[in-house]
This record gives sequence, C-alpha cells and structure tokens, in this order.
Amino acid sequence: MNGFIDFIRKQGVVGLAVGFILGGAVSKVVSALVTDIINPLLGVALGKVGSLSAASLNIGSVKILWGDFISVIIDFLVIALVVYFGFKALKLDKLDKKD
Repeated sequence: MNGFIDFIRKQGVVGLAVGFILGGAVSKVVSALVTDIINPLLGVALGKVGSLSAASLNIGSVKILWGDFISVIIDFLVIALVVYFGFKALKLDKLDKKD
C-alpha cells in the first residue's frame, strides 16, 4: 500500500485526475459556446436560417453535412486556444527549461 501512495505522490496522479476533470468541464463549456452562440451567428452571416451545423450540400440522395464538420473544427480550435492561453498564463511553458 505504501508503494501505491508513493507512486501517487511522485507521479502527480491526483493533479492529473483534477486536470482531466477540469478539461472535460472546459470542453463542455466551449461546446456550448460554439453550439449556442457561434454557430447561430455564423449561420445568419452565411444566410442560413438556424445553426451552421444544419448546413448541408445535397448531391442526389447523399447529404453532406459540411456545417457540422465546420462546427467541430471551430469547437476544436476554441478548445486549443483555451488550453494554449491557459498554459501560457500559468507559465507552464517555462518549467524545466535550463538556460
């Protein structure tokens, strides 16, 4: 049992778990932002009624949901920016650098 507790202390498993949980929460917030605010605004700007994610291209009987794909890309980019600026704000990019 002591070996397991030492492992948790040394490897920062608790911090990793907290980061994982917070990452999931940030992902939900960003997804809601993209779905509820950004997509409708882009839909209006592109002349679509409703959300961007509903935009599609019909070729015969095939329906290509390009709007949904763009929504997922926007979602990813916003999450990537939040992680990047959070990383910079916490100065984690300066750790372990030897001058």
